[in-house]
Amino acid sequence: MKKTILLLSTILLALSLISQTDQGNQSQVSGFRPPSVPLVTHDPYFSIWSPADRLYDAETVHWTGKRQALHSMVRIDGKTYRIMGSKPSNAEPVTQTGLKVNPTQTIYQFANKFIRLELTFTSPALPENLDLLSQPVTYITWSIESADGQSHNIDLYFDCSAEVAVDQPDQQVKWQNADLTGLLAIKVGSVDQPVLQKSGDDLRIDWGYAWLASPENQNPLRSTGPGDEVRKAFSKDGKIPVLPNPGSKAVNDGFYSMAMTWNLGSVGSKVATRWAMLAYDDILSIRYFDDFLRPYWRRNGMNMQTLLKSSAQSYPLVYDKCKNFDQKLFQDLTRAGGEKYAQVASLVYRECLAAHKVVADQNGQPLMFAKENFSNGCIATVDVIYPASPFFLLFSPALTKAMLKPILDYSASSRWKFPFAPHDLGTYPHATGQVYGGGELTEENQMPVEETGNMLIVLAALAKAEGNASFSKPYWPVLENWAKYLLSKGFDPENQLCTDDFAGHLAHNINLSAKAIVALASYAELCKMNGKPEEAKKYRQEAEVFARKWVDLATEGDHTKLAYDQPGTWSQKYNLVWDKLLNLNLFPNEVIQKEIDFYLKIQAPFGLPLDNRERWTKTDWILWTATMADKTTDFEALFNPVYRFVNSTPQRVPLTDWYITDNAYKVGFQARPVIGGLFIKALSDQKIWMKWFKQGEDIKPAKLD
Repeated sequence: MKKTILLLSTILLALSLISQTDQGNQSQVSGFRPPSVPLVTHDPYFSIWSPADRLYDAETVHWTGKRQALHSMVRIDGKTYRIMGSKPSNAEPVTQTGLKVNPTQTIYQFANKFIRLELTFTSPALPENLDLLSQPVTYITWSIESADGQSHNIDLYFDCSAEVAVDQPDQQVKWQNADLTGLLAIKVGSVDQPVLQKSGDDLRIDWGYAWLASPENQNPLRSTGPGDEVRKAFSKDGKIPVLPNPGSKAVNDGFYSMAMTWNLGSVGSKVATRWAMLAYDDILSIRYFDDFLRPYWRRNGMNMQTLLKSSAQSYPLVYDKCKNFDQKLFQDLTRAGGEKYAQVASLVYRECLAAHKVVADQNGQPLMFAKENFSNGCIATVDVIYPASPFFLLFSPALTKAMLKPILDYSASSRWKFPFAPHDLGTYPHATGQVYGGGELTEENQMPVEETGNMLIVLAALAKAEGNASFSKPYWPVLENWAKYLLSKGFDPENQLCTDDFAGHLAHNINLSAKAIVALASYAELCKMNGKPEEAKKYRQEAEVFARKWVDLATEGDHTKLAYDQPGTWSQKYNLVWDKLLNLNLFPNEVIQKEIDFYLKIQAPFGLPLDNRERWTKTDWILWTATMADKTTDFEALFNPVYRFVNSTPQRVPLTDWYITDNAYKVGFQARPVIGGLFIKALSDQKIWMKWFKQGEDIKPAKLD
């Protein structure tokens, strides 16, 4: 009886959420409700979000949910109004009238009877320029005009809490003003500066310095002090106190903030604009075995002072480039999967990038490390690289190679003893060797078929995009061992974990078997490109034999099973998407279509469950499964429940990839790199893939300072 009541309440909740979402979607702009809105998004430590429908309804937070407060206010003819942050609570907000989340920009619109105001956050993550993409600078732009035909005296206010520079709010911070050529700036950082001392998951950075800067010709005033006092002073008369430097204070001793104000004078029908830069200088980013690596932008003698000056000079150009990039990408995303798909993909563009860190190795070449946010904190995890890979394969040859190279180098070194691929390189930000499995590493406590298949498939996809396999050639002995392992163990996997390790071990996993078969054919393609025709022929034939055998053993009536030895079961076969994307033609179209037809019959209100064991799913895997469909109507039928989930999930966090399909509740995970897997639909359009891939910057030699 309890189960019946629970099921009924779940169904009623789902129907209620669907109804609310469908009503909201009558307006395209107001109907899309991100669970959390990206504001400042650069890497796992510098990532600030708004967890509310309206920017003034809640304090902004780090992706982990810990408060990292940003505030903004506007004074109109002597009365103070709130536009960002929930403090001061006695200040009436200017009503938010619109929100648009683009790939590189988030744009809020506000209006009352006196003014219209647009607030834009621009994180210039443009794949055509790796230096620019890796720079931890977000532009914040205010544009104001009169709404009633009258001129109004306008003052603007912004502050950033020192919480952004510490892990815990009881840590001591110090700050100082800095006058750069043409800029007024403030910086704040921890007193202790424990550079790269900690590793783990639910952590925030507590070394390096946060910076707030604005052009001197905008006549900003600046202040550092207890945030409540500074905001109170501005609310009272539009001025902020120039406080003496108090030495060091704990952040929560008044919640110290960096603050700036601008007096715009009389504003009429002509738009008045002010802008500032919020930046973070982590100085050193990643421990890579015995090396301590700098962020990529710090090559060639760059430091934060130089970066802020160059960023200020390039602001108009970069702002326009981001706007143009967003427009063109949204058009292509719409062409690939429709406008709803384009909205969701635009939302997760910065989320994916901000779960990675781009650094320079000892030769000045880029390396990129993913962090398993709210999973286990691992760094450079192969079964995170695999689902995230569509994003990087679409946009950036350089970053695709930069994320694969650390794993390949580790696998080729004496540190790695196994004939299969590793799971990870450590715990972020320490890439010092695999930690997954704990204690002594054995084949049983790892993911051998999973990770090996992942690497071979992504390497083949990179080779397809580039038209050659030269990147893989130096690692050929490693790849040979991997292929031999899959030939021996891949078709009928033993009791192993796959990337969906939260579901536990599973023997004879049919989806994992599909991955191994596709990976063997991928290796054959690499052999062909690297001048090894006999080896290519051998592995292609083996993959074809396995594929035919797979169809015979996996099929049960109108679908395929979860495991070879488990009748009456089913699962998403998302790994088969690469058969389509790489044009391998291993599996008959009718087998894939039969799977799609079956999925459409059994999916839930908020998406297709991962398999028959539980009601949870993975956002990325549904998109991979939907992309297998040849018919647009089938893709939309599988994707639309995901869109509904995005609009309905009650947990206001950066989009999760693990949730319950009956009620849109998050199970776990948020802000993870794997959300980049949603770009697989765009990748499936060959013209779109090649267009963006060719525009992305490739690795070029760089001079070390």
